[in-house]
Amino acid sequence: MSSENRPGDGGAHSAAPEQLALIRESVRRAKEPRAKPRTWRGAALAGELPVARVLVDKGVLHLDRYFDYAVPAELDADAQPGVRVRVRFGAGRHRVRDGRREGGGLIDGFLVERVAASDYSGPLAALAQVVSPEPVLSAELLGLSRSVADRYAGSLADVLQLAVPPRNARAEGKPSPEPLPAPDVPEPGSWGRYAHGAAFVESLAVGGSPRAVWNALPGPEWAGELARAVAATLASGRGALVVVPDGRTAGRVDAALTGLLGVGRHALLTADAGPEKRYREWLAVRRGSVRAVVGTRAAMFAPVQKLGLVAIWDDGDDSHSEQHAPQPHAREVLLLRAAQEKCAFLLGSWSCTVEAAQLVESGWARPLVADRERVRAAAPLVRTVGDGELARDEAARAARLPSLAWQVARDGLRDGPVLVQVPRRGYVPRMACATCRAPARCRHCAGPLQAREQDAGAGAVRCGWCGRDEAAWHCPECGGSRLRAQVVGARRTAEELGRAFPAVPVRTSGREQVLDTVPSSPALVVSTPGAEPVAEGGYAAALLLDGWAMLGRPDLRAGEDALRRWIQAASLVRGHGAGGTVVVVAEPTLRPVQALVRWDPVGHAVRELAERAELGFPPVSRMAAVSGPAEAVAAFLADAQLPTEAELLGPVPLPVTPAGRPRRPGAPPPGEHWERALLRVPPGRGAALAAALKSAQAARMARGGDEGMRVRVRIDPPDIG
Repeated sequence: MSSENRPGDGGAHSAAPEQLALIRESVRRAKEPRAKPRTWRGAALAGELPVARVLVDKGVLHLDRYFDYAVPAELDADAQPGVRVRVRFGAGRHRVRDGRREGGGLIDGFLVERVAASDYSGPLAALAQVVSPEPVLSAELLGLSRSVADRYAGSLADVLQLAVPPRNARAEGKPSPEPLPAPDVPEPGSWGRYAHGAAFVESLAVGGSPRAVWNALPGPEWAGELARAVAATLASGRGALVVVPDGRTAGRVDAALTGLLGVGRHALLTADAGPEKRYREWLAVRRGSVRAVVGTRAAMFAPVQKLGLVAIWDDGDDSHSEQHAPQPHAREVLLLRAAQEKCAFLLGSWSCTVEAAQLVESGWARPLVADRERVRAAAPLVRTVGDGELARDEAARAARLPSLAWQVARDGLRDGPVLVQVPRRGYVPRMACATCRAPARCRHCAGPLQAREQDAGAGAVRCGWCGRDEAAWHCPECGGSRLRAQVVGARRTAEELGRAFPAVPVRTSGREQVLDTVPSSPALVVSTPGAEPVAEGGYAAALLLDGWAMLGRPDLRAGEDALRRWIQAASLVRGHGAGGTVVVVAEPTLRPVQALVRWDPVGHAVRELAERAELGFPPVSRMAAVSGPAEAVAAFLADAQLPTEAELLGPVPLPVTPAGRPRRPGAPPPGEHWERALLRVPPGRGAALAAALKSAQAARMARGGDEGMRVRVRIDPPDIG
């Protein structure tokens, strides 16, 4: 070997300048936060914007961010923002072995954007595949999904699983129809029954964005009124979205829209349609072929073009609350859409939730209500049967049907069908004042008091929220000191009704079979709440049995929900002028019962809102539930950097789910002992609480194992008891 080829020759002084130059160049390149214009395989890259930012389909919080990938030249045309892609992702994505980068497994994702460079300093893995060139994730849908994820302390990937339906290649290959021209402006029609109702429709027709809470009159006209609001929005050249609780309700709005506008102007998005038809309808909406959507919960994310109106019907229905992570509520998602897209908002119901009352109370929305004369004319006569009458009623003890209810049913069966509402089973008992029936609440946090299982015979009670024992409880309403267990479950009355009216057919509508309509001929229709079929011409009468079964539910919304379900059933009954009568078996002095008798759900919601504001209850405050094994919950709360205003209630044990019984949302796995802690913050601090809980959960998941998976976080839990 010659001296000129020896690595060490030439001396240290002669090599120093070249080595220093190389060192400086290496440092300069290391400091540059830009990707090298190549992949580890050396594949040719796209000429422009060669870096793709991808959201991988991994619904875990510590991976809730975008990952950069190189765009190969052959995928340049199809790899556009919003398309579905497949990428290599896994433990080996950033590892190098024997000079070669490992790949990891293939995983689905969405291409969010194309950029010129990456902040990752090493070579990038390439996109493995563009699943379809169809852009399904728009910038508006991405922004909405991010807002929902942040509000509910969830991951963006989980929200997008709810927002974008699974791909169906056959549906994707079919062209969507050409969009129809805007329809004519509809007449206000029956909207004239409400103060400012006609003005609301006229505002939609001229491109306005009014926001309203609509207390609909009883009867079937509500579906046609919703259809007119949608038609007015379409007439302005904009799109409309209507979310309803179930497929039966969606079918009624669908029929009303078809009758008003004809076929082809709106899409129906429900689970009953099947995956291919549903995806085809969804694509027609995304492509702009159809600008109106009616659907159930998942339709809250429908990508309507030029959105002008979002509407929700019966926001108090449990079906509007998503059971998959991060468990958003349709009402809150539509409120976010209305704010982000600056469109009109309509919340309608026969009843009124506390959240709806808060929207009006804050001035964010205007009320759409009818005057009292119209309400009295449209609503049926409501009569009550209280505990005292039941105790003196021999017929009630023998047949579980009070004499008044039996008489009203007999008279109603002469003119048509009679509806009988029977509550569901399974409600956990809580304590109430034995004198005035007011729910018993903790003096410290106002949580519900419940009997301690081990001391059930001794009368000891404790708070279901904070776990404090209550030894000397007194009712703040009447001063009473005696407690009683609230009624649990539903009484099975179908057989007794059949024996009481042997010549009358008895139809049932419930979990096994839900009827949509029933004929106008005399019949007894026994239904669970929410499954009431519509009768042709309206029911002649309705019996609302076992009111305590719903009023005794173990959550904050017991009274509100009972009133909503009663009004939902009573709204199917003929008006007072046509002889319609409703009998409710519940103590007449209770506030929800009085509101039903007066047909005043708005007044009930306003009073509930005032009380919750005084006690710091939702929706005035924001709450979060943290549940899991005791040690996991304690460690999670210790790690979380909670806002200084956060108040901790509990933790308290959750009821154990028996083996073999269906698991309720939020309940522990069968046989496991879990605890739940509640966190409460004042108004304006909900976002800070959600961010803190999300960060804590992400940190625990990043540490590996099942540590993070054993703790569940839910924002605004509906069952806070």
